[in-house]
Amino acid sequence: MANTNLQFKTNYAVSSKIEPFYKGGKVQISKDEKYIFCTCGSRVNVLEISTGKIVHCVEHDDQEDITSFAVSCDDELLVTASRALLLKQWDWRQGTCTRSWKAIHTIPVASMTFDPSSTLLATGGCDATIKVWDVVKQYCTHNLKGSSGVVHLVQFHPDISRLQLFSSSVDCGIRLWDLRSSQCVCVLDSHYSAVTSLSFSKDGDTMISSGRDKICTVWDLKSRQAKRTVPVYETVEGVVLLPEKTDLSQIGVKSKTLHFVTAGSKGVLRVWEASTARCVYTQSLPSTLTPSSEEDKEDDDPRSLTYLFHLPASSRLATVTAEHNILFYQLPSLTTQQQFVGYNDEVLDVKFLGKDDTHIVVATNSCQLKVFQLLTNSCQILYGHTDTVLTLDVFKKGSLFASCAKDRSVRVWQLNSDSGQVRCVAQGSSHTNAVGSISCSRMKASFIVTGSQDCTVKVWDLPAEFSSEEIHQLSPRSTEKAHDKDVNSVSVSPNDKLLASGSQDRTAKLWSLSGDGNLGLLGVFRGHRRGIWSVCFSPVDQILASSSADGTTKLWGLQDFSCLKTFEGHDASVLKVIFVSRGTQLLTSGSDGLVKLWTIKTNECVKTLDAHQDKVWGLHGSRKDDKMVTGSADSNITVWLDVTKVELEEEQAKQEDQILKQQELSNLLHEKKYLKALGLAISLDQPHTVLTVIKAIRQVEDSSDLLETTLLRLRVDQKESLLRYCVVWNTNARNCLDAQAVLQVLLTHLPPEELLQFQGARTHLEGLLPYTERHMERIGRLQQASMFLNYMWQKMRVAGASSGMEQDEDMDTTPLTQMHPLFFLDKEKAKKAKGGTDEREDQGDDGDREQEEESGFEVKDEEEAEEISASKKASANDAREKKGETNGRRKSESEESSEEEEEDDHIMQVMRNLPISSAPRLQTLS
Repeated sequence: MANTNLQFKTNYAVSSKIEPFYKGGKVQISKDEKYIFCTCGSRVNVLEISTGKIVHCVEHDDQEDITSFAVSCDDELLVTASRALLLKQWDWRQGTCTRSWKAIHTIPVASMTFDPSSTLLATGGCDATIKVWDVVKQYCTHNLKGSSGVVHLVQFHPDISRLQLFSSSVDCGIRLWDLRSSQCVCVLDSHYSAVTSLSFSKDGDTMISSGRDKICTVWDLKSRQAKRTVPVYETVEGVVLLPEKTDLSQIGVKSKTLHFVTAGSKGVLRVWEASTARCVYTQSLPSTLTPSSEEDKEDDDPRSLTYLFHLPASSRLATVTAEHNILFYQLPSLTTQQQFVGYNDEVLDVKFLGKDDTHIVVATNSCQLKVFQLLTNSCQILYGHTDTVLTLDVFKKGSLFASCAKDRSVRVWQLNSDSGQVRCVAQGSSHTNAVGSISCSRMKASFIVTGSQDCTVKVWDLPAEFSSEEIHQLSPRSTEKAHDKDVNSVSVSPNDKLLASGSQDRTAKLWSLSGDGNLGLLGVFRGHRRGIWSVCFSPVDQILASSSADGTTKLWGLQDFSCLKTFEGHDASVLKVIFVSRGTQLLTSGSDGLVKLWTIKTNECVKTLDAHQDKVWGLHGSRKDDKMVTGSADSNITVWLDVTKVELEEEQAKQEDQILKQQELSNLLHEKKYLKALGLAISLDQPHTVLTVIKAIRQVEDSSDLLETTLLRLRVDQKESLLRYCVVWNTNARNCLDAQAVLQVLLTHLPPEELLQFQGARTHLEGLLPYTERHMERIGRLQQASMFLNYMWQKMRVAGASSGMEQDEDMDTTPLTQMHPLFFLDKEKAKKAKGGTDEREDQGDDGDREQEEESGFEVKDEEEAEEISASKKASANDAREKKGETNGRRKSESEESSEEEEEDDHIMQVMRNLPISSAPRLQTLS
């Protein structure tokens, strides 16, 4: 087994994401050439060219699709138009809408552009009108009518002093508008299909237009006549005039005459000489298509170009393809510099690539492979397969990988670690149906194994070295009919001696890979209730893992083919399973969009990672076992980083910090620095610790003043936390006195307006009211009981004093007329009992009457008072006659009286500390 000191993984965090940012529509590059603006449904995404990351995003609140947008020439303003017929002006760096207004167009806006001064905005609508807006003064300056149909192109002349606007609609003419007179000056007719783009010379006197009628026209704007028509033999979507004073001899520019570049349906850039209408350079791209097939696929070629931009500051050209890819070419050589994939469609498989896992290779729902550099998100697109690529696998060294596709072929690719370029080095085709699974040898790059929908498994031998020029043709050394249904997965063991296959027929099989090239069946794993999607060998044990459409993952022993463990947790099919942590843990991905981390020993799901909205087809771990990558049908590719060690260190640091703060708190309490102690306890967010500090303050002499001073010096946020804690304390009878003491200070010194500004103040006050009322009721019952006990105590003392008399005293039932203190402690009589009986005899009558008045009771009449006084005098005379006998009794009575005084002092202290005055104020606040 693995090393016992190995630490189990507990969590992964998202390190980076490759997500769709462009799904078709307009694309614009900022003037400073740092950002790409592109539409994606109801959003405009801003992509940073240097990093390939989405740095800003603006989105319409109504979720309506954006039909067009424009960025001002100073890169400050972004204006969008949606199907809701609203124009919105954005501060795109902050992502905030600064202004919105009705577009006035009756149907959505199809095109828009800014003038060079970033003051005027022109919008072309589907209602055949053009409107010009002053975005500074915020009003419509022109309403230009006369176009026929949708105005899909509007563009200002680069010389703002001319105040000219060019437009084109479905009538294929180019209209020139004079903004001074708001009139159409002329219509330039040359094209017989939609005009797609316009490009102006530096002096502003020459213009080139391109169209889908496969021609480009050179115009003289002074005479407003066509100088030359250049047939380009392809549907042209973009045209750009090349700079005149730059050496572009590498792309065929030999003279100083006008040259321009076209981009269109053939997917290549071509350079034309305007004076001779001759193509002087054609870009070459790697392709496996024959010339005849290129002609057949011209109209629907995914590499066809839809936009072309010139970036003069960096001397580059940028193109956008029909597959939503954005490519940058460096002038003058037109070499590919950067490539961004706007939309990946459904991701079917993903693997780490490169010596240090610097790249990832992705199979999407297309015939091209995409290799991403993780640092910059720049992408290299690999052409070769002619149908959808289904799955991938990487050799141990990381520079070689293999792919298989629906075109029944398998290909081997090699990554150049120095240049980062990938090329195809071998290919083979022998299956009779789509090849859905592939696995590479583990020890060295000697063979690959494929599984197909034709139910067979094939083993392909690789050459020791690959040619740098030719593509090696592969042939299978062994073919075996492995299953009754599609083979969904194959896996080679770490020692290259065993092969496992998983099929739609609900079984997995173990095969021997002998040196003579034959496959030998060793055993069958049965137990899954539905088809098996993935099989994987443990890197350290003789164990095979399988995942199935029945929602379970199983571990099988290779010795007896028995099921060792079953992991259940996914709500749908488990599509992929891999081992991590040296074979002690599993990672699984499912159709529910979840990735789960399992510990094999405990059969427990340690963590569930949720970052995808659709099936997670791709799952792969890095060589260092510190990262993993997932690819989903939601077009998102997510790179995850193992954060177990980081979280453990953070937790340890947090615990150490807590210990230090607890020690500091103890020191502050010992030094009686209550304000700092209370602030520290609140910062720890520990209500019990705060309560301990409050109790410590209330045990000090003059605690009420000290508590008030301490609480009022707290910050507002600390008072807010204290109020929140009081709600909890107040629910417990043990702590209600401390809670009410704090509340009394807060409610007395803070105005209601300030209290109600506290977060959740109303909820807190509503929570305080019922418990405070309950405490009030308990105090009322205690008050009644204490008065009854006080009365009984007085009567018992009266009865004891008149023990020689035979008649009993009637109970005083006179109603109480006013509220008196709850307890009365007869300390004077206790002193008289210790000092002698003379003073009691002389002043007994008056003392008893004062005691009864203070206790809240009154004597019925004078006769009863005289009887009580006479009885007490008689008792005193008896006591004088039997002085010797009563010394011991008097001593014991004095001790009992002292104990009663101590108990009553404690009760009185508790009753005095009850702040029962906060309930009415709470009721008022609530």
